[in-house]
Amino acid sequence: MSEEDVGDDWAEAMAEQTEEEAKAVELDELKDESTNLSEEEQSKLDAILDIPVTISMEVGRSLISIRNLLQLNQGSVVELERVAGEPLDVMVNGILIAHGEVVVVNDKFGIRLTDVISQTERIKKLK
Repeated sequence: MSEEDVGDDWAEAMAEQTEEEAKAVELDELKDESTNLSEEEQSKLDAILDIPVTISMEVGRSLISIRNLLQLNQGSVVELERVAGEPLDVMVNGILIAHGEVVVVNDKFGIRLTDVISQTERIKKLK
Protein backbone atom coordinates (compact mmCIF):
# COMPACT_ATOMS: atom_id res chain seq x y z
CA MET A 1 0.00 0.00 0.00
CA SER A 2 1.52 3.30 -1.03
CA GLU A 3 1.73 6.37 1.17
CA GLU A 4 -0.80 8.09 -1.10
CA ASP A 5 -3.31 5.24 -0.61
CA VAL A 6 -2.93 5.52 3.16
CA GLY A 7 -3.50 9.28 2.91
CA ASP A 8 -6.62 8.73 0.80
CA ASP A 9 -7.96 6.20 3.31
CA TRP A 10 -7.30 8.63 6.14
CA ALA A 11 -9.01 11.50 4.32
CA GLU A 12 -12.00 9.26 3.55
CA ALA A 13 -12.25 8.18 7.21
CA MET A 14 -12.05 11.79 8.42
CA ALA A 15 -14.73 12.89 5.91
CA GLU A 16 -16.97 10.06 7.09
CA GLN A 17 -16.35 11.06 10.71
CA THR A 18 -17.34 14.69 10.11
CA GLU A 19 -20.59 13.56 8.48
CA GLU A 20 -21.67 11.92 11.72
CA GLU A 21 -23.09 14.29 14.26
CA ALA A 22 -21.61 13.66 17.68
CA LYS A 23 -23.27 15.57 20.45
CA ALA A 24 -22.01 16.38 23.91
CA VAL A 25 -24.29 14.92 26.53
CA GLU A 26 -25.36 16.45 29.77
CA LEU A 27 -24.50 14.22 32.71
CA ASP A 28 -27.21 13.68 35.29
CA GLU A 29 -26.48 14.51 38.90
CA LEU A 30 -25.43 11.35 40.75
CA LYS A 31 -28.27 10.35 43.04
CA ASP A 32 -28.39 7.51 45.52
CA GLU A 33 -32.04 6.58 45.71
CA SER A 34 -31.53 3.32 47.61
CA THR A 35 -31.06 4.76 51.11
CA ASN A 36 -31.60 8.02 52.92
CA LEU A 37 -28.33 9.54 54.04
CA SER A 38 -27.86 11.66 57.12
CA GLU A 39 -26.61 15.21 56.63
CA GLU A 40 -23.14 14.19 57.81
CA GLU A 41 -23.02 11.22 55.41
CA GLN A 42 -24.24 13.41 52.56
CA SER A 43 -21.53 16.01 53.22
CA LYS A 44 -18.88 13.26 53.23
CA LEU A 45 -20.24 11.91 49.94
CA ASP A 46 -20.26 15.41 48.44
CA ALA A 47 -16.61 15.86 49.44
CA ILE A 48 -15.65 12.59 47.73
CA LEU A 49 -17.61 13.42 44.57
CA ASP A 50 -15.63 16.66 44.17
CA ILE A 51 -12.20 14.96 44.19
CA PRO A 52 -10.51 15.48 40.81
CA VAL A 53 -9.25 12.39 38.99
CA THR A 54 -7.14 11.97 35.86
CA ILE A 55 -8.98 10.46 32.92
CA SER A 56 -6.94 9.25 29.96
CA MET A 57 -7.61 7.45 26.71
CA GLU A 58 -5.14 4.80 25.65
CA VAL A 59 -4.74 4.10 21.95
CA GLY A 60 -2.28 1.27 22.51
CA ARG A 61 1.05 0.20 23.96
CA SER A 62 4.37 -0.98 22.67
CA LEU A 63 7.42 -2.47 24.35
CA ILE A 64 10.67 -1.15 22.88
CA SER A 65 14.29 -1.08 24.01
CA ILE A 66 15.93 2.08 25.27
CA ARG A 67 18.23 1.93 22.21
CA ASN A 68 15.20 2.11 19.88
CA LEU A 69 13.55 4.75 22.07
CA LEU A 70 16.58 7.00 21.72
CA GLN A 71 16.54 6.57 17.94
CA LEU A 72 12.99 7.95 17.62
CA ASN A 73 12.68 11.30 15.91
CA GLN A 74 10.11 13.33 14.04
CA GLY A 75 8.36 11.12 11.50
CA SER A 76 9.19 7.86 13.29
CA VAL A 77 6.37 5.32 13.49
CA VAL A 78 5.89 3.16 16.59
CA GLU A 79 3.85 0.02 16.04
CA LEU A 80 1.26 -0.55 18.75
CA GLU A 81 -0.09 -3.86 20.02
CA ARG A 82 -3.64 -2.79 19.20
CA VAL A 83 -5.27 -3.43 15.81
CA ALA A 84 -6.68 -0.50 13.82
CA GLY A 85 -10.37 -0.03 14.54
CA GLU A 86 -10.15 -1.70 17.95
CA PRO A 87 -11.79 0.34 20.77
CA LEU A 88 -9.63 2.62 22.90
CA ASP A 89 -9.30 2.10 26.65
CA VAL A 90 -10.69 4.83 28.90
CA MET A 91 -8.71 4.90 32.14
CA VAL A 92 -9.29 6.81 35.38
CA ASN A 93 -6.22 6.98 37.60
CA GLY A 94 -4.83 4.00 35.67
CA ILE A 95 -7.94 1.81 36.09
CA LEU A 96 -9.94 0.70 33.05
CA ILE A 97 -13.51 2.01 33.26
CA ALA A 98 -14.72 1.92 29.65
CA HIS A 99 -13.95 1.38 25.98
CA GLY A 100 -14.69 3.91 23.29
CA GLU A 101 -14.08 5.21 19.80
CA VAL A 102 -12.54 8.47 18.65
CA VAL A 103 -14.87 11.18 17.36
CA VAL A 104 -14.14 14.67 16.07
CA VAL A 105 -16.48 17.49 17.10
CA ASN A 106 -15.77 21.09 16.11
CA ASP A 107 -12.13 20.23 15.28
CA LYS A 108 -11.57 18.67 18.72
CA PHE A 109 -11.06 15.01 19.51
CA GLY A 110 -13.41 13.23 21.85
CA ILE A 111 -14.36 9.70 22.82
CA ARG A 112 -17.75 8.10 22.33
CA LEU A 113 -18.10 5.45 25.03
CA THR A 114 -19.13 2.11 23.56
CA ASP A 115 -18.80 -0.14 26.61
CA VAL A 116 -18.67 0.94 30.26
CA ILE A 117 -17.37 -1.40 32.95
CA SER A 118 -20.06 -2.02 35.60
CA GLN A 119 -19.82 -0.14 38.89
CA THR A 120 -19.41 -3.45 40.73
CA GLU A 121 -16.42 -4.43 38.60
CA ARG A 122 -14.84 -0.97 39.02
CA ILE A 123 -15.20 -1.16 42.81
CA LYS A 124 -13.60 -4.64 42.83
CA LYS A 125 -10.58 -3.24 40.96
CA LEU A 126 -10.10 -0.56 43.65
CA LYS A 127 -9.49 -3.16 46.38
